[in-house]
Amino acid sequence: MKPLLLSLAMPPTGLLTLLLVGLLLDQARDPRPRRWGRVCAWAGAIGLYLLATPLVSQTMLVGLERHLPTHPPADHPPRAIVVLGGELIRTPSMTGGVRLGPLSAERALSAAALARSTGLPILVSGGLIHPDVPAVSTVMAESLKDDFGLAPRWTEDRSADTWENARLSAAILKQAGIDSIYLVTTAWHMRRALLAFQRTGLIVTAAPTPLDREVRPFLSDVLPLPGAWQTSYYALHEWIGYAWYRVR
Repeated sequence: MKPLLLSLAMPPTGLLTLLLVGLLLDQARDPRPRRWGRVCAWAGAIGLYLLATPLVSQTMLVGLERHLPTHPPADHPPRAIVVLGGELIRTPSMTGGVRLGPLSAERALSAAALARSTGLPILVSGGLIHPDVPAVSTVMAESLKDDFGLAPRWTEDRSADTWENARLSAAILKQAGIDSIYLVTTAWHMRRALLAFQRTGLIVTAAPTPLDREVRPFLSDVLPLPGAWQTSYYALHEWIGYAWYRVR
């Protein structure tokens, strides 16, 4: 239910709905609904255009990736790597019927590189996305073992969101006497993930996937592109989630 509501409320679907509602209100006989309808229609149309431009979408996304704490404290170095699962892709030809999606695969790659350079053990975190497929952490653990020769020491497979990733992972790590970690996730997801993990009392060093490019801007960055809507969706979802975690 939560993913469905998010899809309906977030752009471009939410703005498209606003535009359609505005067009319907514009057909009313009463002038007041017509005025509100035009306001809604213009707001939806302008919003759809702006969020479809790389200038707006990329600016929002890059803002999430600034000033991350990527240098571990000298007096309390990390003793484990926590990598957060993302999405899965259904693939009938694969064992279990799923494989890691692009975001999850990029996180696994970054975690593997970090583990090889530091020699630290890995904890993978991520629960069920769908009831008929394995947990994200299970699939990621298999990928790390099969593709990189790195078997995670711990697997957290009950979390439903980033907040639970942090709570359940921290409980596992504290039982092992670990209170300082590297955290691996997508760069634009890192700000919210850091806040969630820091609230558990862990000392967290960010180890994000490669950062996104800064906006120049070029002329092409003010022209709409379909892919920019997805970027805007991710960025707005993270900024809203970060604000919610701040007051939670």
